[in-house]
Amino acid sequence: MIDSLLTSATPLLLAGLGALFTELSGALGIFIEGFMVLGSFFAWILAVNSGSVWRGTLLTALFGALAGWALARFVRKTKANPFIAGLALNLAAGGVTDSLSRAWFGTKGVLRAPELSIPGPVFLPLIDKIPGIGKILSGQLPFTYLAWMLIILGGLLIGKTPLGLRLRAAGRSPLAAEERGLHPAWYREGAWAAAAFLACLAGASLSFRVGAYTPGGVAGRGWIALAAIYLGFRTVRGTAAAALVFALAEYAGLGLQGLGAVPATVLLGLPSALALLLYTLAKKLTMKNQDYPH
Repeated sequence: MIDSLLTSATPLLLAGLGALFTELSGALGIFIEGFMVLGSFFAWILAVNSGSVWRGTLLTALFGALAGWALARFVRKTKANPFIAGLALNLAAGGVTDSLSRAWFGTKGVLRAPELSIPGPVFLPLIDKIPGIGKILSGQLPFTYLAWMLIILGGLLIGKTPLGLRLRAAGRSPLAAEERGLHPAWYREGAWAAAAFLACLAGASLSFRVGAYTPGGVAGRGWIALAAIYLGFRTVRGTAAAALVFALAEYAGLGLQGLGAVPATVLLGLPSALALLLYTLAKKLTMKNQDYPH
């Protein structure tokens, strides 16, 4: 169970951290789902052609970061609605990957290739010696370790550094930030670039988890990551906890499929339904704790 939870939570941790950056910058990154789709496709393609999982993943994430920055710059320059722009990218991502898959490989289905080895972290022997859960942790893909390290670094950056303070200030009160000599638009563009980078990593982790690129493999996890930041009350720690909750829902859904008592379509929608329910509860709790003028 622990093994399954850590594996399922990995893409949600990465995507949720990226979504949190955009939320704190003042414009929620609706595009997370789209960049996860692009990341899962192009990381696989580049890894197969380069012969290195990490080379393919890093190149994909860097190109994704550039595209995220360009999208933010486009929204700022044209005054476009960020929600509509992000939604358009989500819709385009599926069409782009299907079209390229058909053009390059003659199919829109699953893409497989000779097995690619993913080198583990150098500290793996130390993890293996942890009593009780060492064997479980040592069996995780390196993406899991990467996700938790980024979560820790993200928490330190947001809560303990001047950059994190300025990011939050730029999103909470742009006018006040400008009076202090900051440029809120620059922080928003940087946050969108970081979110696209992390979303591509999340998509890549899904492809290499199953050993193939699977169309539809993202399965709405980008939207669940958006719900996780509100369930976690817009904090890194809370977002990580919410990712584990949704991973638990996914694990429960897979377990119930074996019983056959509930239709498979209902079980597949369990994480999304839980995301909607918990998002609604989190918003109500947030509103209750705020003081509104009469």
